[in-house]
Amino acid sequence: MPHIATGLTDTEQAALQRDFRRLMKALPAPLDETDKKNLKKAFEMGLEAHSRQRRKSGEPYFFHPIEVARICVQEIGLGPTAAICAILHDVVEDTDVTIEDIREGFGEKIAKIVDGLTKLDGLYNSPSKQAENFKKVLSTLVHDVRVVLIKIADRLHNMRTIGPMPKHKQLSIAAETDYIYSPLAHRLGLYNIKSEFQDIILKIQEPETYEEIEQKLSLGDQQRKRYIREFIKPLKAQLSELGFDYQIVGRSKSIASINNKLKKKQIPFEEVYDLFAIRIILNVPPAKEKSSCWLVYSILTEIHKPIPERLKDWITTPKSNGYESLHTTVIGPKGRFVEIQIRTQRMDEIAERGFAAHWKYKNVNTQQYIYETWLDNIREMLDETHKDALEFISDFRTNLYAEELYVFTPKGDLKVMPKGATALDFAFAIHSDIGYHSSAIKINNKLVPMGYKLQNGDQVEIITNKNQKPNEEWLRMTVTGKARAKIRTALKESKKNQSEDGMAKLDRKLRGMKADLEENVDQLARHFGYNSRLDLYYDIAIEHFDLSKVKELKVEGGKIIFPVKHPQRASITDNEAITFASSAPEDDQPRISIDGVDASQYKYALASCCKPVIGDDIFAYVTAGAGIKIHRSNCPNATHLMASYGYRVQKAEWVTTGNVKSIVNLKITGVDSGPGVIELVTNKISSGLGINIRSLSIEGKEGYFEGKLSLVVSNKNQLNMVMRSLKTLEGISSVYREN
Repeated sequence: MPHIATGLTDTEQAALQRDFRRLMKALPAPLDETDKKNLKKAFEMGLEAHSRQRRKSGEPYFFHPIEVARICVQEIGLGPTAAICAILHDVVEDTDVTIEDIREGFGEKIAKIVDGLTKLDGLYNSPSKQAENFKKVLSTLVHDVRVVLIKIADRLHNMRTIGPMPKHKQLSIAAETDYIYSPLAHRLGLYNIKSEFQDIILKIQEPETYEEIEQKLSLGDQQRKRYIREFIKPLKAQLSELGFDYQIVGRSKSIASINNKLKKKQIPFEEVYDLFAIRIILNVPPAKEKSSCWLVYSILTEIHKPIPERLKDWITTPKSNGYESLHTTVIGPKGRFVEIQIRTQRMDEIAERGFAAHWKYKNVNTQQYIYETWLDNIREMLDETHKDALEFISDFRTNLYAEELYVFTPKGDLKVMPKGATALDFAFAIHSDIGYHSSAIKINNKLVPMGYKLQNGDQVEIITNKNQKPNEEWLRMTVTGKARAKIRTALKESKKNQSEDGMAKLDRKLRGMKADLEENVDQLARHFGYNSRLDLYYDIAIEHFDLSKVKELKVEGGKIIFPVKHPQRASITDNEAITFASSAPEDDQPRISIDGVDASQYKYALASCCKPVIGDDIFAYVTAGAGIKIHRSNCPNATHLMASYGYRVQKAEWVTTGNVKSIVNLKITGVDSGPGVIELVTNKISSGLGINIRSLSIEGKEGYFEGKLSLVVSNKNQLNMVMRSLKTLEGISSVYREN
């Protein structure tokens, strides 16, 4: 390819052209001539546009779009159109190329996808720029899912190459990924990508935990491989005897999924027996898929004892993202639990590649429209024209990660609902009008409250009344995005109607003061702490606001004169002013720098939700009115704060330790051997380590105990020393830091 771009060395251009040729070879043959021409044109446009840009690592930026295109093709299964859009996905946002240039060079379809991939400008007054951009990307989902799939590929490559980024930026990107991209990959059936996202997130947020599990997995790798060979040997013999064309693969679970299990079960690594899963993949015609999978299940359970309650049948009723498989757990040699997945090659490709593979096979069976209900729900959520972006993202996420359950209409039609959904959610899932006018609900012919949580197999009948209307309580009785969006819209409409009465009252009051409503109302709302004039009108209408307060203000020339508030002295971001401390921090408060500047001049405090101690990875969060809060990077609230309010998050580091003491809470579990446990723990901590115990409580439960321990420590190293020491005590099986 003769094109020469300025800003790149000959070696770099050759490497980029080599990567492009690899991409071309990865695309399914034969390629249409128009696609070939557009791919080359996209490469040349992107090469020229990005030629002077470099990534944090120092390499030419254009390696990134080429690699995103490769991920789209090889790891997600998309075609040439998606590859062209991936190559061009950053040109409008980061270079002088415009959407009109894309439209003129490649046509409307590609221009529309690239536009969907371009971040919104002018969001500086938005409560959350990230949420607005997420909403824009997700809005395209219902028109062309490739926008979201390319965005996932883009995020995957950014996560794979995140190393050179500053730590606080890594944490922010990881939080965004955890908040929306990982559950979105899960919802679209991209399980490998979801697992990789979660592993990288854990590596960034809890590097010590990640390295510990990775090391323990590595040490037992050869032993696991021997065990898998021993486990599958009799199974292979029987499958071969029946003439099946099959393959059996075994692999370790992801580090993040193992960590989740350790936290959920509160057990040490050594007590996790199902560290790996075995997959049996059959090559059979579509008509024989179900019967063949069940036959293999029968053979498996004759050889190894099954655990009946662990059987999951997603072949008879696939998940709503198209996933099909039989899952079961059996007891293998040496009494170890082994998780088994039985599926066909078609099912495996859908499980690996999700949405793209689903459409490749869409005519194989009756499940060809499995995505449509979900997409319809998203469309209805997007129809709410005045919807707050943060509300939208919150509602959207409820449609992503939830487990599913199956319920029926009175006519016996099957409906898939997220686990935790209520009877009122079901009413809105049937039709918005049915939801709006729901007055009573029967489950299995018995009247139940509207907030009743649905169970698998429930038959649901909705009784309606045309005079019934949603109220605020309904928001507490629903969890699905569609139901909550529709209820909010109805409430806003009702609020708007009531607000008209409040507006009339305020107008009369202002006219009596010889002041104009339109000229003063927005400042008036801000002065009294309201987010909008509508909120002020509503409170006047329902008599929550005393209009006599307005009478106290002075009017000159038709305009209200508002008292001058004392200006704040400085700001740490473009968007949010930070209150200065009235004095420097006390001597026993830890010294912290924010974005490299000593924070002693600011009002800051350690967050109570995660109780950071010196040595923890931390970040600073600029609150709306309470100064700066210092959070641990793996704080339970970190993902939400960083993903929704990233512009408020600042880099923070410990500066000096001083004579600082911090309170941390630990949870310990183990075998209940009587009253000696408390003495054992207190001797180890107080006498052996010289650490002050603030409180200790232990409760025994049928041979098992659970204890809560509050300690005063100086730093994270001291805390880690305590935790390691406790783990060595006889009878103690786990020690966890709470929060």
